[in-house]
Amino acid sequence: MENLSRRAVNRATLERQLLLSRAKMSAFDAVEHLAGLQAQAPFPPYFGLWSRLEGFRPAELVELLESRRVVRIALMRGTVHLVTAADALAWRPVVQAIYDRDLKQNTLHASALAGLDHDLVAEAARKLLLGGPMPGNALGAELARTWDAPPSSLTHLARGRLPLVQTPPRAIWGKAGQTTYACLEEWVGAPLSPPSPTSLIARYLRAFGPATVADVQTWAGITRLGEVASSMDLRRYRDPDGRELLDLPELTVPDEDTPAPPRLLGPFDQMILSYADRTRVISDAYRKRVISHNGLVKGTLLVDGQVCGFWDIKATRKAAVIELSPFEKLAKRTVSALEKSAGELVKWAEEGAETHEVRVHPPE
Repeated sequence: MENLSRRAVNRATLERQLLLSRAKMSAFDAVEHLAGLQAQAPFPPYFGLWSRLEGFRPAELVELLESRRVVRIALMRGTVHLVTAADALAWRPVVQAIYDRDLKQNTLHASALAGLDHDLVAEAARKLLLGGPMPGNALGAELARTWDAPPSSLTHLARGRLPLVQTPPRAIWGKAGQTTYACLEEWVGAPLSPPSPTSLIARYLRAFGPATVADVQTWAGITRLGEVASSMDLRRYRDPDGRELLDLPELTVPDEDTPAPPRLLGPFDQMILSYADRTRVISDAYRKRVISHNGLVKGTLLVDGQVCGFWDIKATRKAAVIELSPFEKLAKRTVSALEKSAGELVKWAEEGAETHEVRVHPPE
């Protein structure tokens, strides 16, 4: 079994996440290649694509959302992702166990829902949504006409038992849009696919590998994938800690000395959230400075393939400022590269501002 250094694993991750060089591919192809994008908040997917694609414009993703070729839906780990319609149909059945478990254990809603027939409530919610997308509070209020439970809990049940997409104008660039739901199958005009954990593992490895079984399970939010992986035809490596790394047999790993240019990653970037062992891209100490106690993830600075700081944009109608906060002293040429990228990012993100400025704070 071939051994891989930490640096080689890092370079493989960067290559598959389109971060060694900006890719010349469509936004749709990128969403598919990346196995979706984190979308807990409305706009991080736009920043994720800006970091990875050459010449990406927000209108590309807006068109995909409005044409229903990509959707926002709760999938892996119980969090909202932006994925292709085909992947949503394929993956929701595989991770449904997350939502079934949550309905029994959720500290806010489980007790209120314990005495209800979940299937009946879900079917009633589906019938209501056949009339068109509904805001979550309106859906819960309608269900509460029949079932004696808090409307918010009934909405939570519908969201757990049904594959509900968040419909536009939610997450349309430059717009707010309250969370409004529709059933996935009706929204995209196709049925759910039979569950295929092997396909899910393969797609993860193509976007994030080589990786351990624990990494796959952390990303997916489900367990017992080791049994599935053992039946697959996979390439196997060993990392410096002796752990087995899985990969697709047709994929290769770039040379560990492959240059990795400085990058600005968007908020909630999946590079930071999709592994059990995140040290391939961020140290444990720095992770605590990037991810808040309530799970918010800052936009980050990536230098030589590792997170070494964060960035933030503060904007008014007239002025937009992007502030870079490195955690350590960086070489002048690295700071210059980050400043150049930050200048491009703030002009892209705040196109309507009259002035744009980059500020670099000293390391803390």
